[in-house]
Amino acid sequence: MTSGSFPGATLRGAWITALGAVLVGPVLIRLLTASADPLWTQLSTTTGLLALSSMVCAAVLPSRVRSLTRAFGIEGILEVHRSLGVLAAALVLLHLACVVVADPANVALLDPSRATPASRAATVATLALALVVVLALTRSRTRPLPYELWRWGHVGLAAIALAGSALHVWYLQNLVSDAVMSAVLGILSVLLLAVLTHRWVLRSMFDPAAEFVVRGVWRENDTVSTLVLDRRRSRHTAGGDPGWTFAPGQFAWLRLQRSTSAEEHPFTIASSADLGDSVEFTIRHHAGGFSAAVAHLEPGRSVWVDGPHGAFTVDDAHSATGVVMIAGGVGVTPMMSMLRTAADRGDDRRFHLVLVVARRDDVLFRDELGLLEQYLDLEVTEVLRGSARRGDPNPLIAALTRPNDDAADPAAFDYFVCGSPSLVGTAFHALDALGVPPDHVRTEQFDLV
Repeated sequence: MTSGSFPGATLRGAWITALGAVLVGPVLIRLLTASADPLWTQLSTTTGLLALSSMVCAAVLPSRVRSLTRAFGIEGILEVHRSLGVLAAALVLLHLACVVVADPANVALLDPSRATPASRAATVATLALALVVVLALTRSRTRPLPYELWRWGHVGLAAIALAGSALHVWYLQNLVSDAVMSAVLGILSVLLLAVLTHRWVLRSMFDPAAEFVVRGVWRENDTVSTLVLDRRRSRHTAGGDPGWTFAPGQFAWLRLQRSTSAEEHPFTIASSADLGDSVEFTIRHHAGGFSAAVAHLEPGRSVWVDGPHGAFTVDDAHSATGVVMIAGGVGVTPMMSMLRTAADRGDDRRFHLVLVVARRDDVLFRDELGLLEQYLDLEVTEVLRGSARRGDPNPLIAALTRPNDDAADPAAFDYFVCGSPSLVGTAFHALDALGVPPDHVRTEQFDLV
């Protein structure tokens, strides 16, 4: 299988084209259609348009468009989202500088008593955008801040930045009064509103395919439970409905109420992709948190699932030779989905699962993995986390090396790594030492969402 045949590769190309058009299209159209203005006036307009386009792209990326998450994966989306946010903030500052250079008298607009509606909107948008960037860049230092509070603060400030920017453009009238640019900005506004409405209203409140019913919850050990859900069938999901499908290794957000503002968290799907309308999530629960509430759900209770999402799937593997999986703790859940699906499909590729755990007793699904070894060409290796100093790749290198296997060329396999950031970093060092091409490695970290 070549990389061009991946389902995600086609989507990736289409989305790169679309996002690139949104990012630079308005500026190019403005430069091609506008009359010649003084240099600094042109620069102020160009930087302002680029900042606005960057904010639009940054808002679309995390809006859970399934084809988008399938194309880039959650890590790629969040990385580009952060980069676009920083780019937008830098362009706003550059835009302000160009406005002042074009006409030094514009400095007076920073005085609230002399500010115009356009400058007030710009000030509010700039402050909100600056706070968004600061919160995003310092999140690792604000861990005591509850995730839901951080999330809604981030979303609210981003909405203010977008609304303030739109009002700034409207009050200025220089772009809105131009027929071509008015049409371009109108199209961008409609597309953005459509994406946000789909994300925050239609899917949250009215998507009948999102409702599932709890079949049961069982404990894997003292801290891990598996939630089993069945899709609720109704007249809206009857007839020619294809069912709820996902690629093995993908994840979904789980909510306990049908509400836009309900608390929700992402969990990897652990079940086989060939189970039809049933889905399982294996979750580590913590006292008093959302996961603890999930662990105590009663059978028959309705929950809502937003998904599937992500590109962390063996369905997009480069080679037909085999797959190597490295998992830390509950990071084995996407690997179980891949292995269970492979067994159901009679996959004859080679699979090597490396489990990194603190204790042997922490290994999840040991009995089932032993059973899967009878149906798949599967090897399971356990690596104790305390067998070497933190970040030392040598234990993983030893686990991944097969000294008597001439056919085990590292570059002939695809590699999937799921776990904490420290495990992902250690795995990268080990795979690099073994000569694994970077484009054969996919990762998923616990703390990204």
